[in-house]
Amino acid sequence: MARCRYTEQWIRISLFVVALLFVGGGGAVGQVPAPESVLGFEPGADYEMADYDQLTRYYQQLSAASDRVTMKSIGTTVEGRSMKLLFISSADNLDNLDRWREISATLSRARISEEKAQQLSQQGKAVVWVDAGLHSTERAPGQAMPKLAHRLATEESAEAQKIRENTILLLMPVMNPDGLDIVENWYDRVLDTPYETSDPPWLYHEYVGHDNNRDWFMNNMPETRAVTNVIFNEWYPQIVVNHHQTAPEWARIFIPPFTGPVNPDIHPGVVSGVNQVGTAMGQRFAMKNMPGVVSNDSYTMFWNGGMRTAPYFHNQIGILTEVAHETPTPRHYEPDSLPSHVGERNPTDGTALFYTDPWKGGESHFMDAVHYTNTASMGVLDVAADRPQQFLYNIYKMGRDAIEAGESGDPYAYVIPPEQWNPGEAHTLVNILRQGGIEVDRATESFDAGGTTYPEGSFVVSAAQAFRPFVMDLLEPQNYPTRRSASGEPETPYDLAGWTLPMQMGVTVDRVNESFEVQVQAVTDSVAPAPGTVRGTADFGYALSHRPNASVKAVNALLADGETVYWAQEGLSAGGTDFGNGAIVVEGAPGTGDHVEALADEHGLDVQGLAGRPDGPLHQLQPPRIGIYKSWVPSMDEGWTRWILENYDVPVDTLHDADVRTGDLSKYTAIILPHHYSSDLLLNGHDEETMPAEYVGGLGLPGAIALEQYVMSGGTVVAFDEASTFAIEQFGLPVEDVTEGLPSSEFFIPGSLIRTHVNTEHPLGYGMQDTVAAAFSRSRAFEAVRQDKMGEGGREDTKLPEPPPVEVVARYAENDLLMSGWAMGERKHIGGEAALLRVQEGEGSVVLFGFRPQFRGQPRGTYKLLFNALHAATIEDLPRVGRVTADPFAAD
Repeated sequence: MARCRYTEQWIRISLFVVALLFVGGGGAVGQVPAPESVLGFEPGADYEMADYDQLTRYYQQLSAASDRVTMKSIGTTVEGRSMKLLFISSADNLDNLDRWREISATLSRARISEEKAQQLSQQGKAVVWVDAGLHSTERAPGQAMPKLAHRLATEESAEAQKIRENTILLLMPVMNPDGLDIVENWYDRVLDTPYETSDPPWLYHEYVGHDNNRDWFMNNMPETRAVTNVIFNEWYPQIVVNHHQTAPEWARIFIPPFTGPVNPDIHPGVVSGVNQVGTAMGQRFAMKNMPGVVSNDSYTMFWNGGMRTAPYFHNQIGILTEVAHETPTPRHYEPDSLPSHVGERNPTDGTALFYTDPWKGGESHFMDAVHYTNTASMGVLDVAADRPQQFLYNIYKMGRDAIEAGESGDPYAYVIPPEQWNPGEAHTLVNILRQGGIEVDRATESFDAGGTTYPEGSFVVSAAQAFRPFVMDLLEPQNYPTRRSASGEPETPYDLAGWTLPMQMGVTVDRVNESFEVQVQAVTDSVAPAPGTVRGTADFGYALSHRPNASVKAVNALLADGETVYWAQEGLSAGGTDFGNGAIVVEGAPGTGDHVEALADEHGLDVQGLAGRPDGPLHQLQPPRIGIYKSWVPSMDEGWTRWILENYDVPVDTLHDADVRTGDLSKYTAIILPHHYSSDLLLNGHDEETMPAEYVGGLGLPGAIALEQYVMSGGTVVAFDEASTFAIEQFGLPVEDVTEGLPSSEFFIPGSLIRTHVNTEHPLGYGMQDTVAAAFSRSRAFEAVRQDKMGEGGREDTKLPEPPPVEVVARYAENDLLMSGWAMGERKHIGGEAALLRVQEGEGSVVLFGFRPQFRGQPRGTYKLLFNALHAATIEDLPRVGRVTADPFAAD
């Protein structure tokens, strides 16, 4: 808890007043504690923050004292904290929660008649979800929730009674408990120092930091899965309110309506519902004379994957607020410094349609943010309580429209056949869909659809379901509209432009437009590949395919237990199976057979016994030991990478600046440089006087030299995206980024999927499909630097130097690059250029990824490029494949 700046006398007086206010009263009000009586300060007070234990203790006491509040645990965080959800309504409503949940679910799934829907809409209660604290450095919303909960539990106004009678509030007061404690502890540490308003020098989540609001269709994190289960599989709220804290400068709060574009998969009723609720919120602020409320700025309704955007594809009204003043430390805004505009398009003279009451500056306090956040929540609850039947019926109607659209075909369904390049990822995709509330069936016999015969066991995803928008959005390519400013510059999308899951995951999903008959069984639990088999005589050992991502777990387990594992350089066939390039060979030893059988069973891997040593070269792997650089300027890419490595049992150590500069790097088989905001931040880190001294600076010249010496002595550095620029510049590699310096008006790819061809004969391409989707987000493309053979306009026919030590592992396609999203100038500027290189440097190698193969844990179809790079780093005699020529006019 941050140091309290209130005097003991003030606290005694406050608690005495609180006791007078809440003694007696009967019913729900009697003995209900006010937040300050438990926390020791009023939420929103200057220089004060409550940690998770304090807040949880308050909510426990509130729910124990009031029959209008119930609290339950819905999951466990990465660090083991219990995630608490409050239900707030009338006592009678809380006694019948199962009934209200059943009505909400039935209407949302929309598989009832119109008459029944009308009946249930009249009987039910509007379900409203309100959450706070997802982004932990956005401090105020999470601190505001005790006041909101207390008000709704105790206030006897007509409005409060109406809300309790007509709505069920699902209040998630802290979405990121781990992050709250990280940020509160940091604020406590830096209070009364020059760094009082700084953010922690590490992620406010063990793995993903700010990207915990980018995980809402993949559900990689346990916190996301817990909430997703409640809102898409249990309660189906009609309105979802997601509180944040990044208002445009000089505004007090952002609320809907949003700006364009709108994703065409979203039902128009969702859009109009968002506008309706946002307008009601704005009206409340206006009538309470609370200025500085802005709308129609920055935030759109196109991207899926956020806490307030994924609900759109479930026919739910997603509301975002972004309140100002994110720190408990007060600020002063000089009135004569009022800017001409707030945000991108709203003048501050009172003439803007979406900024009619500008805030003029002056004193700003944490309490202001608390009041604005709770006023927004009350505005939503008030309109929901006024129109519960409308919101209940509308979610049914939108679901019914989706079902009828699917029944008419185009598409009718999607089929996921069992024959897959990487079968495990097909099962992962099915689990992702099911977690998001999608109905998935499994064929119990073979069937014909769209001119193809599919075997028993195929998964069928009907388009005739209430959440059809979610199905379509995840399985179909995105086509983001071209949007330019008046000057011709592209308007950057909010977050991503393309994210199609089958493309990212390398899973075959067939769209079927015409109706077909099939006998199915509903998938009601998580699915996984069937246990694998071990066949054939194993006098020498065993072979397994390099294709499945799960083979990485098997290899790491075998290496950790001292087994001898190889990559077969040439194609390997055994037992009637072609294992392709890079087949994994395990040499037999006492106990190896039992180990292999256990892994095959656990991971669904089919293994073939080998009677003799395979023909052709075998390259022995050693146990990897990976170091990953972790800057004091937090990188979400570092966290995602670490999460993936741990999930695949790759041993990994964190390396901070001092570890790189002065540590023994030779013990690592590879060192990863994650994508960062800029190569300059990798080099220089935080500026002097912006953070405590121990967190200032970056790798610096000594760190860059240490990394280069590590490579020259035989180590491998793997660099992602922006970090590749750092490696090229600091190591002097004979490579250039062909996109560097290009204006966005000429070349622009903002978070899209780009067709990429992989050299599957290269060791880093073993097990890969020859064409994959690269997650390209303002990313890079490379070419080798070669001697210029042009002089004064003419070509010089002189002796060629030695070829540069550059191998091309993958190239962006020459044509038809865009698979999903939005791209401008892609063919001209990156068509045919290198996407992934391995560059020899001394005795070692630098692997340069122009894109991020592990971006947010989504592109599972390119994970193996990373794993291959890490395993290849353990092989002493790895062949050089795909080396570029020295001739600048020759095709590589």
